[in-house]
Amino acid sequence: MKYFGAHVSASGGVFKAPLNAQKIGAKAFALFVKNQRQWKAKPYDEKTIEKFKENLQKVGISPKHVLPHDSYLINLGHPDIEQREKSYDAFLDEIKRCELLGLDKLNFHPGSHLRELSEEESLNLISQNMNKALQESKSVTLVIENTAGQGSNLGYKFEHLAYLIQNSIDKSRVGVCIDTCHLFVSGYDIRTKETYDATWEEFDKVIGFEYLKGMHINDSLTPFASKKDRHQSLGKGEIGINAFRWIANDPRMDDIPLILETIDDTIWKEEIELLYSFTK
Repeated sequence: MKYFGAHVSASGGVFKAPLNAQKIGAKAFALFVKNQRQWKAKPYDEKTIEKFKENLQKVGISPKHVLPHDSYLINLGHPDIEQREKSYDAFLDEIKRCELLGLDKLNFHPGSHLRELSEEESLNLISQNMNKALQESKSVTLVIENTAGQGSNLGYKFEHLAYLIQNSIDKSRVGVCIDTCHLFVSGYDIRTKETYDATWEEFDKVIGFEYLKGMHINDSLTPFASKKDRHQSLGKGEIGINAFRWIANDPRMDDIPLILETIDDTIWKEEIELLYSFTK
């Protein structure tokens, strides 16, 4: 079964996110567990945690179909040790927040070398921080997102994601989230059935479907292999609608959160309905 949703607002309190998901007919959702553009936030109080769990139960969405996203400020591969430690502290704080809310995943972008380190050096720093976080937490799976390859961001190749998994001290608590826009603009084509099948065959060979813990469902405003991260509404971009029809009918994407981050949130309800119509 498919679990489609969107990255909904948690403005006014994280406990509002499940209700916002329900309004658009979502069976899964993503949220920020704190302000994504600030380093620190006040701790959750017991009432916030309780209300979040109550609302999640009320809307009938399982914790495993929630895919929290970490702050945009965090860079686990930062070349500067102080900035890297600041990123790690914020990362661990978000993991702990997920644990408090009863959620079992945290989606994050691997990091950037800022052209001051080699890709391998930066990947090693990311790996070290991931392993440290696994040691200092209990239950949350670290879900690495593929990137568009913009600037100095790592994670635009399947090999980058595989490297971080292979070097993990606990492979049962690591996984990946594949963003379809990032996938496409970084050079993996999914526009025809032939290229769709070839891309996922390569994914399985390099990473393995057992590590696919979620997806971001986005069309792309920019062309194939452009390395530019610009999302578009489904069927209105360069990928086209067929890829999303295939995803909706691909059993390898069953039982994981499939999250819209398309640009027009006023049509998310319609986009979710469209995706479910493909499964019938």
